[in-house]
Amino acid sequence: MSTEDPPAPRSLAEALRGRDDDSLAALLRRRPDLITPVPTDLTQLATRAGTRASVVRALERLDRFALQTAEALAVAGDPATYDELLGLMAGDAKGSAGEAVAEALPGAVAALREQALVWGGDDRLRLVRTARELLAPSPQHPSPTGLGPSVQEATAGMSPGRIQEIVAAAGLPSTHDSVSAVVALTSLFGTRRRMKALLAQAPADSLEVLDRLVWGPPYGQVTADPAYRLRWLLDRGLLLPTSPGTVVLPREVALHLRAGRAHRAVEPAPPAVEPAVVHRPQVVDATAAGQAYTALATVEELLKDWDEGGPSVLRAGGLSVRDLKRTAVALDAAEPVAAFWVELAYAAGLIASDGEADERYAATPEYDEWRERPPAERWAQLAEAWLTATRTSGVVGGRDAKDRTLSALGPGLDRSAAPEVRRRVLTLLAELPEGGAPDAETVLARLRWERPLRTAQGTHAPQTAGPQSPHAAAQRPRPDDDLRSRLARWTLTEAELLGVTGRGALSAHGRALLGAGAESGPHESAVAAVGAARLLAPLLPEPLDHVLLQADLTAVAPGPLHRPLADMLSVLADVESKGGATVYRFTPASVRRALDSGQAASDLHAFLAAHSRTPVPQPLTYLIDDVARRHGHLRVGAASAYVRCDDDALLNEILADKRAAGLRLRRLAPTVAAGQADPATLLEGLRAMGYAPAAESAEGDVVITRAHAHRTPPRTAPVPVPEGPPVPDATLLAAAIRAIRAGDLASTAPRKTPDAAPLAPGELPRTSSADTLATMQAAVLTGEALWIGYVNAEGTASQRVIAPVRVEGGFVTAYDHTADEVRTYPLHRITGVAELADD
Repeated sequence: MSTEDPPAPRSLAEALRGRDDDSLAALLRRRPDLITPVPTDLTQLATRAGTRASVVRALERLDRFALQTAEALAVAGDPATYDELLGLMAGDAKGSAGEAVAEALPGAVAALREQALVWGGDDRLRLVRTARELLAPSPQHPSPTGLGPSVQEATAGMSPGRIQEIVAAAGLPSTHDSVSAVVALTSLFGTRRRMKALLAQAPADSLEVLDRLVWGPPYGQVTADPAYRLRWLLDRGLLLPTSPGTVVLPREVALHLRAGRAHRAVEPAPPAVEPAVVHRPQVVDATAAGQAYTALATVEELLKDWDEGGPSVLRAGGLSVRDLKRTAVALDAAEPVAAFWVELAYAAGLIASDGEADERYAATPEYDEWRERPPAERWAQLAEAWLTATRTSGVVGGRDAKDRTLSALGPGLDRSAAPEVRRRVLTLLAELPEGGAPDAETVLARLRWERPLRTAQGTHAPQTAGPQSPHAAAQRPRPDDDLRSRLARWTLTEAELLGVTGRGALSAHGRALLGAGAESGPHESAVAAVGAARLLAPLLPEPLDHVLLQADLTAVAPGPLHRPLADMLSVLADVESKGGATVYRFTPASVRRALDSGQAASDLHAFLAAHSRTPVPQPLTYLIDDVARRHGHLRVGAASAYVRCDDDALLNEILADKRAAGLRLRRLAPTVAAGQADPATLLEGLRAMGYAPAAESAEGDVVITRAHAHRTPPRTAPVPVPEGPPVPDATLLAAAIRAIRAGDLASTAPRKTPDAAPLAPGELPRTSSADTLATMQAAVLTGEALWIGYVNAEGTASQRVIAPVRVEGGFVTAYDHTADEVRTYPLHRITGVAELADD
């Protein structure tokens, strides 16, 4: 029996063939774009894994140390050994720093292998070609390592004579050709002892130039007649020209000056999230519950304000700036906070546009159902919608790619990374001790390590090799505006507003909300929300059925009120202040509003007596009776409008009042006056003068005015915009891997093709109909397996290995090794057939 090790893979496809099913499943789970659609075989999977879009997406999901490992491989040889990679990561570092890198590096290499960004054994590590092109240094795209091109790359366009001059100046023997000269120069720069001897001869000013370029950018500018300190470096190849007036520090020289390190600072371990303060868990839960109750009250107030029809929808969609300001004033909140509540209600499916000609925002039928649920369940619905929504209120007021203002409820607010960042921030909070409120900067530092910042890929002016200009710092790459950091800050603020956290620490019901995990489905998220509601319910205050009436015409609600009581009190009185207790004030206008809704004075007295824990104050009784006595003496109807009053003296008083001039009233009879304004305007004008008129129908009856609730047709909540393809579940992964394995078996099975040219990978066999039929019939008799090309009804081509069982009626019934089942195929859809080799 042979004990030889299997041969090293020659390509990524061969490396994938050497993986087991669990390893392939891990790859497809980390890079779900590779499975959309399912590849036909492992060769196609490898090709797809090397495409630029897929590699960029994979690189963006690496943590900082794994990305630094990939960047080091991009500047190493191809292939590189593990020891060479370790030298680039740790350099000459000794002690704990070097040990930390050595301990973390195997995990980083394994992560890169798992995601098919690196393949090969430890003696031949290869970075996927596309990743190398993206991470390798070039003048147009500087490497994050700050390294420049190698000696071989920098001297590619240099004349042989000039190369020989550099070799001689460096103290090396001359060679017969440029290739060997470049090899000798590279060997010199890569040998520590010889480089130290060479640099020991350098002038101090020359060493200062090297120190300025060593950590990048490696490019500098020189004049046509450089100074001696630069000439000394140029003569010995320590600086190499790349274009007229521009020089570069070769990679090998920089690595020697850096003590072998590819990065100035290597971060093998993630930064710790530190608690800024630790509260008692009971205090955190109570504070969060209070915020949760306030969140419910705020959303209800918003929807009550829009109950009869909210603001108009802009032509481009969304709320106007003016309407957002009005909403902020109504909620007594800042505009960004008001935008958050509006977007939260929209994400929960409680508001939407009504879709009418004069399109407006209004509550949905779902809002009426939501109001009837227990408070904890209502909060859970809001929290679940917030956690999974991709719409981000924090960008409201910003600009889109076309320099248009982003408005609340408008298009362009989706940020696909938002759900993942929210969940990750809350998970980091959950890892702290109970009651621990984190330092926000440590949370942001951890997120940056997990998804490193990408530096701006603009055109940067090269650094001057001589004295630096005052603007040198401005010429260096600066980090892009980091969306993830902004999302994290917004998450911390919004979680506090919503009651997921209390005093900055994650509450018990907030932990339960995270219980489903990052890759959970809708069912698991709903179960987690139910668990969170169960923990929150005992912490919320019970609704009250009473208020405290006071002699100054106010009523104090010491807590949340039962809905019928709150609805009636909101009609009878105006809210004066909110907080732990809500203060209502009774005014003539509010009492008249209750009378307009169809209530009689006796009904109001009975209501207050039934729901007040204190005696009804006499001033309030007098106020109700006085307004009721005057209510309805004046009747306003449509003529265009008229005023009718049984007391002609009162009508005389109105006509004589100068404030009624704008109403243009004209007396028609002793008790009737007509106006040229419409009834609504006439009602408002008389009320402004201090009277209490009532609207009258055509039949002479008092019109009872009740708020008309405007609802949209049934609407669904906005669907989150995912960040790339979803992570496949276990069932889909198993089926996909089985199909890929079977397709790879069909495409790589050895075939008998003595008289035909070998087929290219993925190419289907081509035979005539007669040859196909004859080969099928022969295989039925011999029981041999065949390799076929097949095109299905959708036009998708595939390769299959089948064992024909029966051929009749234009169909072949065979055991399909690819699908691992018996299938029937139309012969006219088979492009060709070939026999498999005997072995």
